Amino acid sequence: MKYDIKNIKLAAEGKKRIEWANQDMPVLEKINDKFLKDKPLKGKKISACLHVTAETANLMRTLKAGGADVLLCASNPLSTQDDVAASLVKNYDISVFAICEENKTVYYKHLKEALEHQPTITLDDGADLISLLHSSYQSLMPNVLGSMEETTTGVIRLRALEKEGKLKVPIIAVNDAKTKNLFDNRYGTGQSTIDGIIRATDILLAGKYVVVAGYGWCGRGFASRARGMGAKVIVTEIDQIKALEAAMDGFEVMSMKKAAKKGDLFCTLTGDINILRKEHFKLMKNGAIICNSGHFDVEIDIPTLKRMSRKVLKNVRNYVDEYSIGDKKVYILADGRLVNLAAAEGHPASVMDMSFATQALATEYVAKTNGNLKNQTYSVPENIENQVAKMKLESMGIAIDKLTKEQKKYLQSWEIGT
Repeated sequence: MKYDIKNIKLAAEGKKRIEWANQDMPVLEKINDKFLKDKPLKGKKISACLHVTAETANLMRTLKAGGADVLLCASNPLSTQDDVAASLVKNYDISVFAICEENKTVYYKHLKEALEHQPTITLDDGADLISLLHSSYQSLMPNVLGSMEETTTGVIRLRALEKEGKLKVPIIAVNDAKTKNLFDNRYGTGQSTIDGIIRATDILLAGKYVVVAGYGWCGRGFASRARGMGAKVIVTEIDQIKALEAAMDGFEVMSMKKAAKKGDLFCTLTGDINILRKEHFKLMKNGAIICNSGHFDVEIDIPTLKRMSRKVLKNVRNYVDEYSIGDKKVYILADGRLVNLAAAEGHPASVMDMSFATQALATEYVAKTNGNLKNQTYSVPENIENQVAKMKLESMGIAIDKLTKEQKKYLQSWEIGT
């Protein structure tokens, strides 16, 4: 078995971490048991480009239980948990190509390994794997039944590819599933981003002005949790409806130019480029802390900040770099990469249980289509969404009401009025 990891001797610690996460992933475990029995992925080769965490490890275990030949590489150079990577190789016989803090050359070497696995199904987190497939490995496309995409950023990229008429494989937009974005993006990102910031800086959020760039589901989650810890939260937006929603949720809403003067802590969660840039850095107060919780490291214009700075001190704390601009200092966390995965451990297992259950069932769905899907972006089938939600409620000991015959008839009729 081929692999490239930091140290195989870390496997014992990684196994503990995987098993600990699995305890809080009952839905995925049920799917694992079913896959072990039915083998719906038998004969399929799966290449997954995801964050290499304990939660992801349990998804890989489930796919392998379904009969797949699985290979995993990292979707971010800083998000790999090296002990988990070692355990997947040693304890679960799964090929892993991921090393925490790998450089760009190694990162793309690992992506190439994933495609040279000649997958019939891919799982992506940011669309780097599918992009490489379209640019350098087009000969493999006829064998790819479909791909799952788990991030807002990745779905945006793939829909742009589709709009240009260049998408050559079917895509399941797992990120857009309600069982993913309403929970993983809001509750997962909300909590894990706070966790990463506090681990990196040890700051008290209470009383601080926290600027949240973007009020999508990730921004909503982070804003609400920052407020819950006593922060004075400011939201910046380019979408009028989301800005209005943030205002009615009780947050201050203003332009970034205005917010730059007030913020103590800035966090970008937009999926777009250069949200924080030169004109904003100039206005920030001494000691401002800047971080990103969007998928790619493009939301903060760090190259310009470097050019503006008379001095840069790396690692004044773990994952904290100091930039001196004139008489003031500003701090960048985790090189502008995903702070919740670089400086912390990513989303809690309980919320990833839903996201990865959806991933697993969507993978089974693609496998069963036998290549009959068109080269377009699909939503997760509604029956999969309902199945995951039902199983999660059951695992939480929650029962809900059902419509009576009378209620069903009323909802399907037009006769009864005032």
